[in-house]
Amino acid sequence: MATANDLRKGMAINYNGDVAVVLDSQHRTPGNLRAFVQASIRSIRTGKSSDVRFSSTEKIDVVPMMTRKMEFSYKDGEDYVFSDPDTYETVTVVPEIVGDAKNYLVENASVTMTFVQDKAVSIELPSSVVLKVTDAPEGVRGDSANNVQKTIVVETGINVQAPLFIKTGEKIKIDTRTGKYMERA
Repeated sequence: MATANDLRKGMAINYNGDVAVVLDSQHRTPGNLRAFVQASIRSIRTGKSSDVRFSSTEKIDVVPMMTRKMEFSYKDGEDYVFSDPDTYETVTVVPEIVGDAKNYLVENASVTMTFVQDKAVSIELPSSVVLKVTDAPEGVRGDSANNVQKTIVVETGINVQAPLFIKTGEKIKIDTRTGKYMERA
């Protein structure tokens, strides 16, 4: 059995008879008190997040997790539908789990999905994605002494800062961790 010191972001644990995913954990040692672990967890059953404090030596029950490669198929109302490219089995995911990944999801986009007890708990995007530029205003000529950027809109609807030479219809590579332009694709 693991202790609270072993808690890491992304782990699944049994907490009060419910399976929860660790969103964040910090080990703290206040001046004259015993060390503890402060963790933010989200219940899989209810979807609610809470902050929990564990003694650093407290035993925790870690739940096994499984990851699978999935492809984004389409958006169904508020929910997102993903399919397994091997078995064509579909999984519907609520927007809370998708989070900011929605800004980079286009049809057939490949993601890594983590499951706990056959329920999707998190989505991980590749480090970069290629998106098509839908709106790129003309750059102002003459101000090229510095690395001048302009705001463009990509096919998912997000705004990205890109160099002046990017035009509507081009494909660009975007870093999914920072949301910044990387290069032409």
